[in-house]
Amino acid sequence: MVVLNRIYTRTGDGGDTGLSDGSRVAKHDLRVEAMGTVDEANAALGLAAQHASGALAAQIAMIQNELFDLGADLSRPGHTEDATAPYPVLRIIDSQIARIEAEIDAMNAGLSPLRSFILPGGTPLAVHLHLARTIARRAERVAVALAAQTSGDVNPAALRYLNRLSDWLFVAARVANADGGDVLWVPGASR
Repeated sequence: MVVLNRIYTRTGDGGDTGLSDGSRVAKHDLRVEAMGTVDEANAALGLAAQHASGALAAQIAMIQNELFDLGADLSRPGHTEDATAPYPVLRIIDSQIARIEAEIDAMNAGLSPLRSFILPGGTPLAVHLHLARTIARRAERVAVALAAQTSGDVNPAALRYLNRLSDWLFVAARVANADGGDVLWVPGASR
């Protein structure tokens, strides 16, 4: 369990920060950038949650919790288990990805096929979901760059989760626009 009695520690005043394995890295390190971008996506989902209800609200809450798990996963270099860790190491697992895929399929089953690209617009919920989607895509790009830089020292399931999450957010935004409220792209409309 985490206990935060004091919010500031001054340990990062020199431009570095601690990872969950106790190591310290520069705050501009790709690992920190990936963790921060996941946190940003989570905050955008918090905005979306203010407009959601029912099953979609519950799904968003689950994903927000999983994004904290994902941050913890990214904060521990090496994607294998660590027998020396004083507590279980949190890792994104395949069943979380499978659940997201099942939710995508269920939401998409009730939607009309797209005949055009859509713009990030519509209802307030849809707009916030689209914003979270673009941030999740950026988090994925940074995490993939981190994996490449560290010779694969990132949990492959974390990368798959981020990829599926942006798909989930896209389909959820379409659901939030109540199948028909999507804002369609009109190529060359201003010509």
